[in-house]
Amino acid sequence: MIWRPRADQLATAVTHPHSRWRPAVAAVPRHVFIPQWWTREEHGWSLHDGPADPDHWLDAAYADRSLITAVAGHHADGADPDHHPTGRPTSSATLPSLLIQVYRHARIGPHDSVLDVGTGSGYGTALLAQRLGDARVTSIDVDKYLVEAARERLSSLGRYPLIEVADATDAIPGVHDRIIATVGMPHIPASWLRALRPGGRLVTTLADTSLIITATKQGDGSAVGKVEWDRAGFMAARSGRDYPADATDQLAAAWTTHGDVKISPYPVVDVEQAWDLSSMVALTIPGVEHGYRVEHGRRIAVMAHPDGSWARASSTGPQPASVHQGGPRRLWDQLDAIRAQWLTTGELPVRGARVRIEPTGRTVLTRSGWHTVVKP
Repeated sequence: MIWRPRADQLATAVTHPHSRWRPAVAAVPRHVFIPQWWTREEHGWSLHDGPADPDHWLDAAYADRSLITAVAGHHADGADPDHHPTGRPTSSATLPSLLIQVYRHARIGPHDSVLDVGTGSGYGTALLAQRLGDARVTSIDVDKYLVEAARERLSSLGRYPLIEVADATDAIPGVHDRIIATVGMPHIPASWLRALRPGGRLVTTLADTSLIITATKQGDGSAVGKVEWDRAGFMAARSGRDYPADATDQLAAAWTTHGDVKISPYPVVDVEQAWDLSSMVALTIPGVEHGYRVEHGRRIAVMAHPDGSWARASSTGPQPASVHQGGPRRLWDQLDAIRAQWLTTGELPVRGARVRIEPTGRTVLTRSGWHTVVKP
């Protein structure tokens, strides 16, 4: 299979000409790590078999896009073409430009040892090993199958980094100069600070946000850094085959349920497409889920939380939204409070915030009189 020209084109697309990552992207055959993948269709998720259609395989593998490799714990590898799973994606081959973006934030030196949190397909691990050498790369994933598949695929290329099954929110192996997560973390575990050498740097996103946190370990065992002005988003870390129960049922009910009624001072917003707003909401109300659609010119947004809180807002164009909400919390009221802060100050404070991670993992974000705490 002629893949090298494709890999070279991908390297040109996702790196600048003098990037130290350019040779790695050009040298790693991405298709090896994605023999099968899922795409979302109206009737559920549909399977794509790479070897059955080599041209389509190469087109997909060497495009700068993420490919879903597991849905609700169902791996694409070896799946029945007639199987159409439902649920959330649980693993993917991350788009290469996003991997390079995160690696740049890590400021990886040629002699640094790296812990790669979230092996996934193994492609990112391969890029790290290609640049740094096998001995400097450790990769972990909670999914035993993904670990075994990544080992096999890397070994087929003559690469043997250490890859282990581990829960990123629990104890992690070794001591490292860099810790890089390509999963969204609910919090920064204390184990990460213990596994990071003094002066070492960690890079992660917070689950359900687009916030990239970078921090350097201090002599007292804490780490200090910032929320980068850049943005990135990854699947949330999990501790099992699938994610735990969430607000899916409440979100479905929110489209039709009637509750307390109010008129918002603001029009409907598609929260998930407003990255800073959705990040603030996720920090303020962890676990909240969103939905959005347009019906006959009317925009409708819903919110729901596992505690039973829900909200539905609808409006036409820029008109103030009519809101129904119920449960123990008034979710749309909390959203409106965040939007009021945005309009008052001209921006939301989370991007660019200072970060301090205590040895316990307690993480404090502060900026311009605002602060929030992400607890372990």
